[in-house]
Amino acid sequence: MKKYRLEIIVFFAGAIGMGLELIAARILSPYVGSSNVVWTSIIGIILASMSLGYWIGGKRADKNATIDQISDILLISAIFTSIIPILETLVVKQLAEMIENLTISAILCAIIVFSIPSFILAMISPYAVKIKSKEESEIGSLSGRISSLSTIGSIIGTFSMGFLLIPNIGVTNINIIITLLLIVLSIFSKEKKNKKYLYVIILNISIVLILIILGKWIFKLNNPDILLDTDSQYSRIWVKQIATEKNTYKTLQVDTGLESYIDIDTGEMGAKYLRFYDFFEYFNKNAKDTLLIGGAAYTYPIHYLDKFENKTIDVVEIDEKMTEIAQNEFGLDTSNPRLNIYNQDGRSYLNYSEKKYDTILIDAFKGMNAPFELTTYQALSNAKNLLNENGIVLTNIISSIEGENSKFIQYEYATYKAVFDDVKIFMVNSNDREVEQNLILMGIKGNPEIDDSKFEKYNNYLKMEVTNFETNKKIVTDDFAPIGN
Repeated sequence: MKKYRLEIIVFFAGAIGMGLELIAARILSPYVGSSNVVWTSIIGIILASMSLGYWIGGKRADKNATIDQISDILLISAIFTSIIPILETLVVKQLAEMIENLTISAILCAIIVFSIPSFILAMISPYAVKIKSKEESEIGSLSGRISSLSTIGSIIGTFSMGFLLIPNIGVTNINIIITLLLIVLSIFSKEKKNKKYLYVIILNISIVLILIILGKWIFKLNNPDILLDTDSQYSRIWVKQIATEKNTYKTLQVDTGLESYIDIDTGEMGAKYLRFYDFFEYFNKNAKDTLLIGGAAYTYPIHYLDKFENKTIDVVEIDEKMTEIAQNEFGLDTSNPRLNIYNQDGRSYLNYSEKKYDTILIDAFKGMNAPFELTTYQALSNAKNLLNENGIVLTNIISSIEGENSKFIQYEYATYKAVFDDVKIFMVNSNDREVEQNLILMGIKGNPEIDDSKFEKYNNYLKMEVTNFETNKKIVTDDFAPIGN
């Protein structure tokens, strides 16, 4: 094994470097989101840090490169990875609150938290090439082999993180594993293990363990409202308990967005826009079967099953962890025979399902950070095809009716008009057309029968209908989607 010691170190350094990139997105997401801006910032900063690390590492290696120096590099990187949880709480959270510009905030957070460990890890490859060059004369082959091993490590690290580690053990535990692995690699690579070195290792392990414990303590101290901090294959998820003057709510947060919340005392769903989904029983008297795209904490399905005892609902939620959290934290009963859950992508379901519905509810959008594939003409045409002869689609959109924040509703209204026989818009929170808020966009197929007996029940909601709405925006298609992250 000693013969291939450098190759093993390079391989794991590549895996750890790419792992840092993936957990960076999860660590930053509750504070700055996970949009293209954030991913671009993370990738750009880490690549810049690695480039600098290769350059500086190469210059230093030319002067004097030894295996013991690689050991020291690994030990230093372990210390810097161990403080990531502390930086998350004390730096990232504060910067995100202070700086309104998302791009600046994301770049600064990525620099402060991840640039140094990425820089240090990148120094290992040029050191390895320089050391191995003393044994081998074919520098081109040697350099190619080292680069290949680092890249293979990055690939395996990417797949392991994305498909196995992140959804099963979470980024906090992964960060601890990475830190400990770096210490093990440091010990593994050390040539001269004397008594002095033993003391140094014990001291560094003690420092790292203190930093890890301190990071967990600081996080809990600064986030006493977080009941659950977990990761799924798709997102970092927080369940919080938030108290107001009148009510106490349990909330589900994904990235920076509040996905669902319930009143802890009454169990009632808190989001006002969800009550507009009940509109279907007024606009379609004969509606019985409903499809919901986007379950989150399943607060609406729980409400639906309780209120409409003779109706069924199918929920498409891509994230199985969401369903698990809904059961454990929000009271979802998955054994109800009137509930069917499909853990798959919403667009895929619209494309391939053969089941018909009277009502389709779309609740998968978070402002302009929407999954664009659910906003397009093709997606909505498929949704219309899943409706019975007379049916409706209700979609929650965050936008203003007029002004600079009205882009989303304008594009979607144009697209809905191209697909459905009739289209309506309802404001949820305010009659002010320039206020960004929840809007309910309704697409109607055919001529469903209105239930006049429920007019008084929904009269206040009906008064929120938007009239005289016009748009000159193009239809959103799979080829043209100026919406989404």
